[in-house]
Amino acid sequence: MNAPNEIFLEIFNNLRASHRSLFSCLLVNRRWCINIVPILWSEPRYYDRRLIRTCLLSLNAEEQALFIPFKIMLPNEPKPLFEYTSYITSINYYLNDGIKNWLKYEGCKVPEDAVKYSLIAMFLRTSKKLKYLTTFNYDDIAELLIDVLYKNTAIITLNLNGNQLDKAKALAEALSWF
Repeated sequence: MNAPNEIFLEIFNNLRASHRSLFSCLLVNRRWCINIVPILWSEPRYYDRRLIRTCLLSLNAEEQALFIPFKIMLPNEPKPLFEYTSYITSINYYLNDGIKNWLKYEGCKVPEDAVKYSLIAMFLRTSKKLKYLTTFNYDDIAELLIDVLYKNTAIITLNLNGNQLDKAKALAEALSWF
């Protein structure tokens, strides 16, 4: 006898704070894995360089092109089995830490903003459930945010730190579009 998915989801959601337990459950069977991946990826731990590496695998050609001037070798691996970034509901300031950790580990001498811009562009493109976005020093990505906010109606909280007044006004106008 098989229990319905709703029961599994309820159980797994109660384990949300225990990533170690959820990672163990991922390996039980495909059904459990399909239920757990969205939970783990809804609010990922952005400070982990391995997460940044996995996210970089989801960049499209346009987003990857930003790395060409810096001669960065992006991970040359097959696309992940899941569209992990589609489950993300929140992007927080730890993304900057994860980017720094990844760049340090890879030994890259590239501006963090280039990586941040590419990743945020990809998150905004792929994250269908994105509700919360927090970013620091967003001046370089303000135009991207303005463009995406006109298209993305799922974001309900936008925290911007280190902004310039003229760009903040344009973002406010984009938000009032809803």
